[in-house]
Amino acid sequence: MNNFGKNLALWIIIGLLLVALFNLFQSSSTRSPQASVPFSDFLNDVERGQIADVTIKGNQISGHFTDGRSFSTYSPPEANLVDRLANKNVRISAMPDDSNVPSLFSVLLSWFPMLLLIGVWIFFMRQMQSGGGKAMGFGKSRARLLTEKVGRVTFDDVAGIDEAKQELQEIVEFLKDPQKFQRLGGKIPKGVLLVGPPGTGKTLTARAVAGEANVPFFTISGSDFVEMFVGVGASRVRDMFEQGKKNAPCIIFIDEIDAVGRHRGAGLGGGNDEREQTLNQLLVEMDGFEANEGVILIAATNRPDVLDPALLRPGRFDRQVVVPNPDVLGREKILKVHMRKVPLAPDVDARTIARGTPGFSGADLANLVNEAALLAARMSKRVVGMNEFEAAKDKVMMGAERRSMVMTEDEKKLTAYHEAGHAIVAIHMKDSDPVHKATIIPRGRALGMVMRLPEGDRISLSKAKLEADLAVAMGGRVAEEIIFGVERVTTGASSDIKMATDISRRMVTEWGMSEKMGPLMYGEPSQEVFLGHSVTQHKNMADATAREVDAEVRRIVDTAYATARRILTEYNDQLHTLAKGLLEYETLSGDEINALLRGEPVIRPDRTDAPPRPQPPAAGRRTSVPTSGPKDTGGFEPEPQPGT
Repeated sequence: MNNFGKNLALWIIIGLLLVALFNLFQSSSTRSPQASVPFSDFLNDVERGQIADVTIKGNQISGHFTDGRSFSTYSPPEANLVDRLANKNVRISAMPDDSNVPSLFSVLLSWFPMLLLIGVWIFFMRQMQSGGGKAMGFGKSRARLLTEKVGRVTFDDVAGIDEAKQELQEIVEFLKDPQKFQRLGGKIPKGVLLVGPPGTGKTLTARAVAGEANVPFFTISGSDFVEMFVGVGASRVRDMFEQGKKNAPCIIFIDEIDAVGRHRGAGLGGGNDEREQTLNQLLVEMDGFEANEGVILIAATNRPDVLDPALLRPGRFDRQVVVPNPDVLGREKILKVHMRKVPLAPDVDARTIARGTPGFSGADLANLVNEAALLAARMSKRVVGMNEFEAAKDKVMMGAERRSMVMTEDEKKLTAYHEAGHAIVAIHMKDSDPVHKATIIPRGRALGMVMRLPEGDRISLSKAKLEADLAVAMGGRVAEEIIFGVERVTTGASSDIKMATDISRRMVTEWGMSEKMGPLMYGEPSQEVFLGHSVTQHKNMADATAREVDAEVRRIVDTAYATARRILTEYNDQLHTLAKGLLEYETLSGDEINALLRGEPVIRPDRTDAPPRPQPPAAGRRTSVPTSGPKDTGGFEPEPQPGT
C-alpha cells in the first residue's frame, strides 16, 4: 500500500505539470495578437487622437487604438510623454518593471528537464532496491513477516500429526509463559527441524506454532540466501537474526533448509563457497558467542540425510520432529478440516474416503476435496456428494478418463486379457492385497489398470508380500503369451518388468531377502537419471559379486514368472471369463469380479450414466508409450505400494 501511494503521488505531480504547461501554451495562443509600431508612429497617433489607452511598464508601452486594435512599442527616456498622453485624454495605466526579476514559474520551467531527469533516476533506483535484484541492498534479509492480515493458523487447522503437535506444544507454552520452565532451569529450544515427505504439512505446522503463541512469524526460503556474490548470504543471515531480535520473542521459519545446509566439503552443490559461508554464519548465529534470546528457528526439509552434522547437533536444532504421512485416523481428521468450508451431502463419510486413500499426504487430501468441489460445481450441484468424492479420488489417483481415445478391437482385447492376468494372479496369491477394481478405460497415460486395496495401513513389507507383488506384475505378460502367443506379445509389460527388476534387486542388495547372498548390503544405492528415468545403481561392488547379484535377481524374477504362469494355466477359464467381462463392462469392482468368477451376473442399475466407483492405489496399469511404429503400444506402470 505504501508503494502504491508513492506511485500515485508521482503520477499526480506529472499530471499537474502537464496541465500547467497546457494552460501556459493555451493562454499564449488565445491572446490577441499585438502590432509592434515604431515610437515615432506612436507619437503621431497620439497627436491625432487615435490612442484609446496605454499601459506603461518601464520602457515597454502597450495599449489599444480607438478602433480596438492592440499595439506595443518601446519608448526611449522622455520626460513629457505622460503629459502629452494626458492632454489627449488617453487612459494611462502604469506597472512596475520586473523584466529583470524572473518569475517562479519561469525558473521551474527552465529547470524542469533537469528535475525530470533526477526524478526518473531516483525512481528507477528505488525500483531496483525494492525488486528482486536489490541493487542497493544485497545484504538485507528477504524474510517476510506474516501478521494477522495473512490469516491466523492454529493447531485446530492442523490434523493427522498428533505426535508432532505434542512436540511443538511445549514451544508454544514456552513462548507464552517462559517463567514456567525457567524456574526449573529449563532453556527454550533454539531450533526445531521438521522432517517429512513433501505435502505432509511442515509449513502449515510452523505457522500454527506462531498462531498459537501469537508471536511474530518470519518466513524465508533456503534458496533466498544463495547469491552469485560471495558474502551476500551470510549478510542476509545476520540481518535476519537482527530483525528477529528486534521482534523477540518470535519465530523464524526457513523452508527447504537443505538448499543452504548441505554437507560442507562433500562436493555436493558444486562446491559453492557462497553456500558454505552462509551455512557457517547460520551456525554461528544459532549457537555462537552472542545469545539470541527469544528467537526460535524452525526449519523444514524432506532431505535430512544431506544436512551438515554441525547443523543437526543439540544447541542448534535441539529437536527433530518427524511429520509423516497420516494413517487412516489422521486422514479422516485432515479430511474433516478441509471439508469445513465445503457444503456436504448427507451421504459423505470421511472414514470411508480415508480408508480408500492409503499413502495420501495432507496436500493430496486437500487436492481431493478441492477436485470434488470443482466437479460438483461443474455439474451445478448445491452440495458435494459421495459420488463427487469418489470420482475425484479416481482423477487424483489415475488421471482423467480418456473416453475419446480410439482403440481398435484387437487392442481392447489385448488390454482386457493383460489386466485380467494381473487380477487372476492377485486373487489366487495368498499374500496379495485384495483386488478392488479392474478397468480398461484409458486414464492419463494408462490404457488400463488393476487396483488393489490394502486392508489397512502397511508400515513394512514381508518377503511373501513382495513375492506376491512380483507374481502379480508378471501376470500381464504371461496372459498375453498364453492367449496370443509369444510372437504377439507387446510392450505392455515394460513397466511390469522394470518394477519387478527393481524390487528383486532391492530384495537382494538392500533388504537381505536372498538366502544365497545373505543379510548383507551390497554397495551404496544411488539414484541417477538416465534418459529421463531414475535408475538405482549400486557402487563399491566387485565384479564377481555383481554377477552373483544379477543371477540372484534373475532367479527371483523367473520364480515369479513361473508362479504367474502356473496360476493362469490352472485358472485359464477364469482368465477368459474376466477378460470378457472387462470387454463388456469396461470397469469392474472387486465384488463384481468375484461375482463373475462365481458365474453370477453383474447387476448395475445405471451402467451408462453412473460415474466410476472410487478406487484405491493401483496394483498395476498398462500405459501407452510412444514407439517407432504407427501406433502407441502399452506399458504396465505399477503404483508404488505403501512401505516400499
